[in-house]
Order: sequence, then structure tokens, then C-alpha cells
Amino acid sequence: MTLVSGPETLLADRAVQVLLDRLRSEAADVEVSFVEAARLDAYKLGEVTSPSLFATRRAAVITDLALLPGELADDIAAMVAAPPTDMALVLVHAGGVKGKALLDRLKKAGAAVVDCPAAKAWELPRFVAAEVRNAGGRTDAAAAQLLVEAVGHDLRALAAAVTQLVADSEQQLVSVELVRRYFGGRSEVTSFAVADAALTGRTGVAMEQLRWALSTGTAPVLVTSALASGLRGVGKLITAPPGARDDELAREVGVPVWKLRSLRQQARGWDQSGLARALKAVAVADGEVKGGAYDAGFALERAVLAVAHARTS
Repeated sequence: MTLVSGPETLLADRAVQVLLDRLRSEAADVEVSFVEAARLDAYKLGEVTSPSLFATRRAAVITDLALLPGELADDIAAMVAAPPTDMALVLVHAGGVKGKALLDRLKKAGAAVVDCPAAKAWELPRFVAAEVRNAGGRTDAAAAQLLVEAVGHDLRALAAAVTQLVADSEQQLVSVELVRRYFGGRSEVTSFAVADAALTGRTGVAMEQLRWALSTGTAPVLVTSALASGLRGVGKLITAPPGARDDELAREVGVPVWKLRSLRQQARGWDQSGLARALKAVAVADGEVKGGAYDAGFALERAVLAVAHARTS
């Protein structure tokens, strides 16, 4: 009796697969039924959880548990409290408040719990590195971070990208150069390039990157988002308690330890008043690119110049 709970669907799917693989290793003829909770009634629940005529073991995977009809809650809880013989029940819940009372009840009834929480931003490079290792490849922290910036925060997309890179790489090495070759045109990369150049005071480079980003179809809102994210990271760094170790500082700022070096470079020349002015300029630009201005490109150029000026003034 297992409860797979949490919003990260990739982890949930993998957890279910691990459980089924374990069952099949114990009984190769196990009969598995998949059913959505919303489609269940008393008859269907009995059908998928009753002993099989053709197999020694049976498993039922019930997904979207939050949508379980209320009249079946007692039946599910009773089954978890007194598991049927030769029967495995896997209940999948996406997290959230809907159905939480049933979750608590199932936990108290003795269900084993597999948590699948949403991945935090600072955990994603580690996820990428683990995926590369599991695929038989090698990578480093810089390449893993660049892939996250290129592909985004969706674990399925990251896992798929890793599979592609490892398969196409020489000697299964996922390097910065390989990530750039495959994903260098992604909008997240170009928007972060704009932000990095602006925060480090390279105004000319920032303007060139901005024009390139816009010409290749980068959404203006991604640029303001990257600028705001970079400024917040610098703000956390310069206001962090002095004397902290790198691991403590990384947790405080919310970045991997290896990224502190680039963040320290960005933080040079910044103080709190300059950050406040820059954040205000970015906030104005964000409103403008979301419909408040006729020319989003011009609004972004003003924001980039304002950020660079706030740093050097």
C-alpha cells in the first residue's frame, strides 16, 4: 500500500515504475491495472482490486487521487489499513489541499509514502548532473547550470535534453560547448547573457546581446525577468552576514556554491541604493513590455542602460 504524493510528475511516474518493477521481479506475471480516480465507482474499484484469475499477484495504480469520489474514501482507507492478500495498491496524488484529508487518513492507516516535491531552482543543476551520470555520461557544474538556463525548470524537458546530449556527445561528455551548440539559441540563455553583461557594467555588450536576443525572438518579459533575478541575487549576496562559509552563503543566496564566483563578479560596484534604483527601473520596464509601452525594445534598452548606470554611478 503506497502513496506517491507531490506535484513533480516526473518523479511520481518514476516512483510508480520502480514499485512496478519491484513487483515484477517478485512475480513476473503480475497483472497491473491503471485507472484515474475520477473514473472509479464501487464496482470499478472492486474490479481492479479483486484477485486475478490469470496471475498470482495483482497491482492497481490509481492516479489523480484528489478527484476520488467521496463515497469511496472509506473503501480506500479500509484497504490500506487491511491490505488484501497478493494485492499492491499505488495511489498517486499531485499534492495541494484538495484531498488532503484523505491523504492524512491514508498515512495514519499505514500507507508507505513516497514524496515527490517540486524541485527548487538551486537543486536543478544537481538533478541534471545526476541524470547525466545515470545515462552513463559525465558533466561539470557549469554545463549543468547552463543546461538549466537553456531548457528551463521542467524536469521532463531537462531529462529529455540530457538523454539527447549524452547520446550525441563524444565519450559521453556533456560540456559547456556541447550545451551551447544544441541550446545556445534558446531565449533563456540570451536573456541571461543580457543580464550578466548589464550587471557587470559591460554596457556595450549588454546592448549588443539585447538586440540579438530580440532579433532571434526572445520575449521581452524574459529579459526583464533575467535582470530582476540577477539583481535579487546580487542583493542577497551583498547583504549576507559577513564571514559565512561558501556553503552557508550559497544557501543564504539560493545558488549552487560554484556559482558564487560569478555572482561575486557581478556584485562588484553595487551597493543597496544602486540596487534599489536598478530594480525600480526594471520594474518599470516590466510593466512597459507587458503592454504599457508602444515599443518594448526601447523600454528594454532604457532598462539595461539604467541598470548599468546604477552600478557605475
